[in-house]
Amino acid sequence: MNKPYVVIHTLTTLDGRIHNIALPEFDSAALLYEQLALHAEQQVLNIRGYLNGRVSTDDNFTRYRKPDLNESAALVPEGDFVAEANAPMYYVALDPAGRLGWEENHVDYGGVRSHVVSVLTERAGNAYKDLLRRLGISYVIAGNDQPDNALALHKLVTLFGMERVMIGGGGVLNWSYVQDGLVDELSLLLCPVSDASPAAPGLFTARAPFSQVKPRSFTLIDVKALKNSTLWLRYRVHSQPS
Repeated sequence: MNKPYVVIHTLTTLDGRIHNIALPEFDSAALLYEQLALHAEQQVLNIRGYLNGRVSTDDNFTRYRKPDLNESAALVPEGDFVAEANAPMYYVALDPAGRLGWEENHVDYGGVRSHVVSVLTERAGNAYKDLLRRLGISYVIAGNDQPDNALALHKLVTLFGMERVMIGGGGVLNWSYVQDGLVDELSLLLCPVSDASPAAPGLFTARAPFSQVKPRSFTLIDVKALKNSTLWLRYRVHSQPS
C-alpha cells in the first residue's frame, strides 16, 4: 500500500515530556520547532501535511467546542470527501468518531495556512460528515471501529498528493504509528528544561486498543546543537524489533 514519507517531529524536555514549560529556553526551542517544519525560508522537512490527534487539535484549534450538527441532514454520499485537492499545506486531524467542533476549513500555525483534512472511521455519523461538507473540510474514512493508520496514510498521498507528512501528535498517536511500522524518521528537538512533572505526557505512550508495549529501536542519522543548548536529533525508525 502506497504511503508518504512519515516523520515524527516533536519537542521534548530532557525527561522526554511534551508539555509547555514557562522558561525562555523552551520558548526558543518551540520557535525552532516551527521553523524547521513550517517556515518557508527555514524549513528542512519539506512536508505537505502535518497530522495531529483529536486531543492535540482540541488543545490548539477547536478548543473543545461541540460540533454544530444538523441531525436532520440528508444522507451524504458514501466514501471520502475532497474539498481541496491541491492545497499548499494540509492539517490532518485524527478524529475517529467525529467529535471536533470545527468552524472553518483551515488553521493557521507557524505562519502557514493549512486546509483541514479530518480522518474519520465508520463510527462518524452522517450529521458530522454533513457538517464537514458544509464547512468545506475534506475527510477520509479509514477504519471501522478503530483507525486504520496505513489506510489513512495511503489516502493522504493518493487523494491529496501528500508525499511527506509530519506527525506532531501526543505520545499515544506517535507510538501507534511507530508500532504499525509507518514512521520513517524521528526528528527530536531536545530542550534543556524540565519541571519533573509526573503527569505530563511523554513522547511515546502505549495505550490499548491503539497500541501496546513492544520494543522498537532507532538509528541516529544526525545531531546538531542549536540555539540556547537545544539539540536536534534525527533517527531512522526500525519497523521491527532488533
